[in-house]
Amino acid sequence: MAPSETRRRRRSRLGLRDRVTVTFGLGALALSATMAGLTYFTARQFILNERQTAILRQSYVNASLARSVLRSPNADITQLLGSLDTLPGSLSVVERGGQWYATSFSVGRTSIPLSLRRQVLRGSPAFEHFELNGTPYLVVGVPIPSVQAAYFEVFSLAELSRTLQILALALGGAALVTTLAGVLIGRSASGRALRPLAEVSAAAETIAGGRLDTRLGGDDPGLSALAGSFNRMADALQERIEREARFTSDVSHELRSPLTTLSNATAVLGSHRQELPPRSRQALDLLAAEIGRFQRMVADLLEISRVDTGSAELSLDEVEVGELLRRAAEAAGAGDVPIEVDVTVTGRRLRVDKRRMERVVANLVANARQYAGGVSRLALEPAPGGVRLVVADRGPGVEPAERDRIFERFYRGQPSGQRGQSEGSGLGLSLVAEHVRLHGGRVWVEDGLGGENRFVVELPADDAGEEAPGNGAGAPPGAEADPDDVREGAGR
Repeated sequence: MAPSETRRRRRSRLGLRDRVTVTFGLGALALSATMAGLTYFTARQFILNERQTAILRQSYVNASLARSVLRSPNADITQLLGSLDTLPGSLSVVERGGQWYATSFSVGRTSIPLSLRRQVLRGSPAFEHFELNGTPYLVVGVPIPSVQAAYFEVFSLAELSRTLQILALALGGAALVTTLAGVLIGRSASGRALRPLAEVSAAAETIAGGRLDTRLGGDDPGLSALAGSFNRMADALQERIEREARFTSDVSHELRSPLTTLSNATAVLGSHRQELPPRSRQALDLLAAEIGRFQRMVADLLEISRVDTGSAELSLDEVEVGELLRRAAEAAGAGDVPIEVDVTVTGRRLRVDKRRMERVVANLVANARQYAGGVSRLALEPAPGGVRLVVADRGPGVEPAERDRIFERFYRGQPSGQRGQSEGSGLGLSLVAEHVRLHGGRVWVEDGLGGENRFVVELPADDAGEEAPGNGAGAPPGAEADPDDVREGAGR
């Protein structure tokens, strides 16, 4: 993988707010490190120059004093060294006639760098930085040719080194604090700057959830253009969805009359079926089956169009969940399937639209019959704040990648899948999802124990049907549904 692609992938794993925070932190680090470095080296150079100037001045003063004393024939060099005025931490060394005299045994001729000794003894003053036993020193050498001597003064820079170390630590700590402050400021600033984008994201999520009338306010002048563009996009999206929903509803309504005519004509022909030749009877049976399938598809499209246009209505009644499941199973032709009711939900009552819940069970039973050879069991289980209705089969199951898509409209699964060839319209499970959503619940498919395939419908138990979000959630509880739509739905 190319390094540039690797860097792009690493950046993509960070969110926008994280990237802004990191940018602020790196900027604060670079700025504080630069300022700390400049401050340290400027202060270090200034302190060293000041100290070096003072040391050189003192060394020349002491060399002049030594010259005055050494002019005397009976000069006591040891007494001279003790009388010199030196800076704290400095030691004096005098060379005369090849003899070396020092104020301390720790510093003597061998302690002074050879190059500096030679230069001074040749008659040139010099100074040099060096280290002795890990301690930094500055040595200054001044030749005194009038008395055939040389004066050396060795200054310890240990205290100055400690001062510079403390300064470096202080500047490093300040740089660290500045970096942390930059990170905090970046985090806070990015949060404030991205808060309007969070509102845009929340509005988009709300629209995706079905609230097509959601719009952004234009309170922030900096984001008024974005809010205007978003609202125009939402207007166009809402208009298009409503137009398509109206088109589906109008087409479905227009198809009902010719379908009714065809169905009646087929029924008339069916009454004379025995009078027809075998091939005509076979054609009549195929025609009747396709007309029936077409009628179910139109009914499903009408039901979905009501949901899309917001005209779907819930007729809520209080029912006992076990009785509801038994009646729904009988209506779906699965009255002989065993029903398992958990003791914790026995006798629990829900407010639901019985017609829609029977339709949910009928579509799930039809789906299992078409794809898995039929339902193996029905069950009622407890759920947090409600109950779960389970329709189980022992078919080949649904691939994990398809478990969300099978509830989409007109989706029949992969042609190479193992759940059989579909003859349905692809609307059965999508209607299940819409009916459950109108009740404030949810539906999904999962694997059970022993190779079982489970379609699970979870419903809230606290009158959630009257307050369920989505289309039709605010419909009058007593509204009646179109009796023509009370038909058994097809599977996927």
